[in-house]
Amino acid sequence: MHAFVARMLSRLVKEPRIDVVFADGSLQSVGRGSVPAVRMRIADRSTEFKLALNPELALGEAVMDGRVVVEQGSLYDLLDLLIAGLHKARPHGWSKTLEGLRTALRRFHQHNTPALARRNVAHHYDLRSEFFRLFLDDDMQYSCAYFARAGMSLAEAQLAKKRHIIAKLAIEPGQRVLDIGSGWGGLALTIAGETDASVTGITLSDEQLAVAQARAADSGLPVDFRLQDYRAMVGPFDRIVSVGMFEHVGVGYYRDYFRKLAELLTDDGVALIHTIGRSTPPGATNPFITKYIFPGGYIPALSEMAAAIEKEGLVITDVEVLRLHYAETLKAWRERFLARRAEVVSMYDERFARMWEFYLSCSEASFRHDDLVVFQFQLAKRLDGLPITRSYMADCGRDGGGPV
Repeated sequence: MHAFVARMLSRLVKEPRIDVVFADGSLQSVGRGSVPAVRMRIADRSTEFKLALNPELALGEAVMDGRVVVEQGSLYDLLDLLIAGLHKARPHGWSKTLEGLRTALRRFHQHNTPALARRNVAHHYDLRSEFFRLFLDDDMQYSCAYFARAGMSLAEAQLAKKRHIIAKLAIEPGQRVLDIGSGWGGLALTIAGETDASVTGITLSDEQLAVAQARAADSGLPVDFRLQDYRAMVGPFDRIVSVGMFEHVGVGYYRDYFRKLAELLTDDGVALIHTIGRSTPPGATNPFITKYIFPGGYIPALSEMAAAIEKEGLVITDVEVLRLHYAETLKAWRERFLARRAEVVSMYDERFARMWEFYLSCSEASFRHDDLVVFQFQLAKRLDGLPITRSYMADCGRDGGGPV
């Protein structure tokens, strides 16, 4: 399998050079350069075979199990080179067949009934909140930050993200706001504190709910957090916001989701959906991410979202595409994670720490090189539900103290 793995890598890596040490001790260099930027070691022939057969899944698993080790450079350096090369090369042959099969089966893998959605959320979000505190900002924002100006800290960029969203929602005092996928409660609490609206936040994570409810009790703000599926909600609400939740809806449920939003909104209501998206046609979720990180998850194409919205009678009043903001967010998370990696190992184990380092590194590199962005869809039920120019967003941002 040496030749097959080396040929696959040589398709992806042109410059700089990567040295690969195979299980029998032989060394193969791919790419150009007098000195390798990265040196990786493959521990056994079984791993070589798996890498040749299904590299997108096998590489992450091998890193988790210590069967692929980066001996020079970092894991991020390796993944950055491979993902950048993969973006340029595009899949062909067996890789293209695998991707087509995953795309064909995606509705099966995203069969997110209420019961399965709860299980999938628990897999990721019911990890200990203390773990997430190791690398998130103090407000525990676990979604793309908004780096409105150079030099912003993670905390500043996360606050800017919240105020950017609040500005787009044009919330008025006393309005009822629904936060779908409210996480640890930071956005809902900020909305209530800065707009005098009352907010209902819903999540399917017991761990997140406990933290959010404690924060709400301490704040004294009109915020109510519940363990509830969006499909079971009863309205009406003047505003709906959802940040980082749409990725878990599943392609077979897009029309149901937007139909529910239309049902929950008042006639002059407004919604803001913030989601990771792909700037390419529809595809499939990376198999490592599906198996280990976000079961049931999927990154939508713009065309998929727009088609579902149109069919459910909502008006798309604004779309913004945030480019590279998530790459910078993930860089901050990855660096903070690595700074406290020993605590992660103590909390879980070495294999878990390797898995998460791979996930954060792979995700950052993907947002830099692989057509991943963040969409912010602003939706309304009526054409005249909002001002007809975007200037109100800037005005609201100034009032809220944040950039827009």
